[in-house]
Amino acid sequence: MRKLKLYLDTSVINFLFADDAPEKQRVTQEFFEDSVSQGKFDIYISDVVIGEIKNTKDIDKRNNLLEVIYKYNLNILSLSEEAIELTDEYLKQSVIPEKKVEDARHIAIATVSGCDMLLSWNYKHLANINKEKKIQIINIQQGYNYPVRLSTPMEVTGE
Repeated sequence: MRKLKLYLDTSVINFLFADDAPEKQRVTQEFFEDSVSQGKFDIYISDVVIGEIKNTKDIDKRNNLLEVIYKYNLNILSLSEEAIELTDEYLKQSVIPEKKVEDARHIAIATVSGCDMLLSWNYKHLANINKEKKIQIINIQQGYNYPVRLSTPMEVTGE
């Protein structure tokens, strides 16, 4: 059976270290310990995630976040021209606000790469059923008929 192909946005990696949100931190740690380290899914991030991490001001936090990528050997996808065009469409149709272009890029990369799910702790712009429906309409209009789910690590954690 084919493994699910999961794209992680930056928030998922961030919540491994989120002492101020213990429940989300616990779920995220379980996801990495029980699913990622066990190879239950094909896990992807992108150069957009790496760029966001490299912009982290706190050097220790930045190093911890980058270490996660190497520790778990996460697959890295690139922001292709095709993903840029799809990003522009999300912004043009105001599904994602223009000032949140990285969020639109995450969705576009996951879509053009054929990911089954995009996991995020960002409920406003990513892990949101209303956004998911609007994104699916745009994706179909643009010829992407394989739906990408927008959810949280909670949905794929556990049995």
